[in-house]
Amino acid sequence: MPITKPFFRTCRQLTDGSYQNSGQGRYVSAPQFAVAGPQYVRAFLLIQKDLLELFDYVEPADQNLNCYSYRIHELHMRTCIEVEAHCRAILTENSYVNLRRTADWWNVRDYRKLNPTHHLSSYEVRMPLWHGLQNVRKPFDAWATEGALLPWYQAYNEAKHDRHNNFPRSNFDTLISAVSGLVALLSAQFLTFDFQPSVFGTGYGAPDGGFETAIGGYFHVKFPTDWPPDDRYSFDWETLSSDPHPFQALTF
Repeated sequence: MPITKPFFRTCRQLTDGSYQNSGQGRYVSAPQFAVAGPQYVRAFLLIQKDLLELFDYVEPADQNLNCYSYRIHELHMRTCIEVEAHCRAILTENSYVNLRRTADWWNVRDYRKLNPTHHLSSYEVRMPLWHGLQNVRKPFDAWATEGALLPWYQAYNEAKHDRHNNFPRSNFDTLISAVSGLVALLSAQFLTFDFQPSVFGTGYGAPDGGFETAIGGYFHVKFPTDWPPDDRYSFDWETLSSDPHPFQALTF
């Protein structure tokens, strides 16, 4: 049976197969939906701004995927820290409990519980300006396989704990995948809602092939279309928005 109340910080397909037809996606902008939603978006916009500035020096191209530097390392670290912040926020606001460790000690084993609830492994993110074939990423694709690790997140941990020996692991390739992962996480919570007017509009080309312009106006995102009918949302937001408790918590 379809879900009649949206979960906190969780967007899903509607029963008609869309995500926000007829204004039904407006629940993501409700203040009860997410604690400090605009601040999480703002943090991403700063990362995106710094990434676009990096493109002044490193051309977004297949040939540069192995390029590494302190600037790339710094941005990779910041992005993965932000990914962790989003995962923790989703788990916390949905009352997730791990009986073996407190929230201060949650790790990637806890974070990957968000794959079945948000279908992260099904998200595709595209760079609109790129030379070559590596502009489309499925950053959480590895999570579709039990026990598989995220290469870009592993690179983050290795370069964070032993930068001297693992510095080249934090490269342009893993940075792009990490930022794509952050775009996917944002989209899985807030659809394409920026909490502000679009900065870029369609100046980088209108999305096609099933992609939409992601939060921040630069990346393109393709939302999952593999939600089973019983896991989709079915509600009239105009009516539900007057409910004192229009949202519910996920069960992990």
